[in-house]
Amino acid sequence: MTGAARVLALYAVMAALILLVGLLQSWTVALAILQLSLISAIMSLGANIQWGYAGLFNAGVMGFAALGGVAGVLVAMPPVAGALAAGGLDLGLAILTVLATAALILFLRPRLPDLIRTPATLVLAFLGYLAMRRFLDPASAAIGSATGAQGYMGGLGLPILIAWPVGGLFAAGAAWLVGKVALGLRSDYLAIATLGIAEIILAVLKNENWLTRGVKNVTGIPRPVPDEIVLQQQPWVIDLAARFGSDPVMTAAVVSRLWYAVLFAIVLAILLWLSERALRSPWGRMMRAIRDNRDAAEAMGKDVTRRHLRVFVLGSAVVGIAGAMLVTLDGQFTPASYNPLRYTFLIWVMVIVGGSGNNWGAVLGGFLIWYVWVVAEPIGNWLTAHLAALASPGGWWDSHLRAAAPHFRPLLMGLILLVTLRFAPRGLIPEARGR
Repeated sequence: MTGAARVLALYAVMAALILLVGLLQSWTVALAILQLSLISAIMSLGANIQWGYAGLFNAGVMGFAALGGVAGVLVAMPPVAGALAAGGLDLGLAILTVLATAALILFLRPRLPDLIRTPATLVLAFLGYLAMRRFLDPASAAIGSATGAQGYMGGLGLPILIAWPVGGLFAAGAAWLVGKVALGLRSDYLAIATLGIAEIILAVLKNENWLTRGVKNVTGIPRPVPDEIVLQQQPWVIDLAARFGSDPVMTAAVVSRLWYAVLFAIVLAILLWLSERALRSPWGRMMRAIRDNRDAAEAMGKDVTRRHLRVFVLGSAVVGIAGAMLVTLDGQFTPASYNPLRYTFLIWVMVIVGGSGNNWGAVLGGFLIWYVWVVAEPIGNWLTAHLAALASPGGWWDSHLRAAAPHFRPLLMGLILLVTLRFAPRGLIPEARGR
């Protein structure tokens, strides 16, 4: 089977699996799977840009996805009355302190002797942090007191679709800062650094209430499509329900989910097209050459660290866009929900199973692994229930199996990963190799 035929066949199978859920269970469930599969595919595409193009293992995907979610709050939520007047001055001074510290470090660092460069940078950063907290803590307290139950500043009240590219910019900016520090490291050291930085990002989001309410969460984020309750009252939705012999409530839910899916599919198509253009360009060939033999590329005069920084920023920006889209779909921002299993491990399973270095493979992996992740729970419950029925009710075997049912998902993901690495180490759609 040729490469194009293989891609078409695998995508046809994936489409059939989603359609099967709609036919056997519910079209709303099938569209919900499709929505999150599209977002997961975009995250997988971003990770593939970093790993498949340049061999950079980013173990902090969840941090950049969370920054995309922050964009949804800061862009789309309406401003909270009284917040800016209460703490705006101190907050502005805190931001200026951060910028001044960063500018001072960037100015002095190249001019300092090698022996004291790193210690001096750490000292300046620590002093800048103390100065920033001097203004930020009073600002946070004032905003919390002035806004009461809201407890934060709110956003700009702009359309939520603007938050998607802004989420990419937030993630790209953070990736640039991370890359300037961590891209001098290699392999497992880079993975440890990015994982730690992602945890720092989440710790900040959970504790800085003035920014996104911390662990109190932000709900009611505006939607880019009409609400289902509004759609239920539209004459064309009522006519559509009557034509198909369906309930207007169910029809409105299907229309809303389909609307989201179309928006997400458009973004995925644009990013996939741009990624394919980049991969097949001279820049893409250069990145793969650096990935395959870094030392040879450096010997030929290529600035490997600078090019790694660029591809790291690009991949993180794609993840940030997906993070903003996810918050848009959920309608809420919950920092506590970001965990390495869902937003890092699962994304990397998608890349590996689909085929690292191949954009079509990464997208397929996003669809397939999310589909398996969703259907694994009912399958695990069904399987454990039937196995437990073989033993006496209430016995050790029965209680052990029922307690083990929630762990079927990660067990299945690990099994899929092991099988893929053993029998198809290059993924379902491998990277095309030149002869």
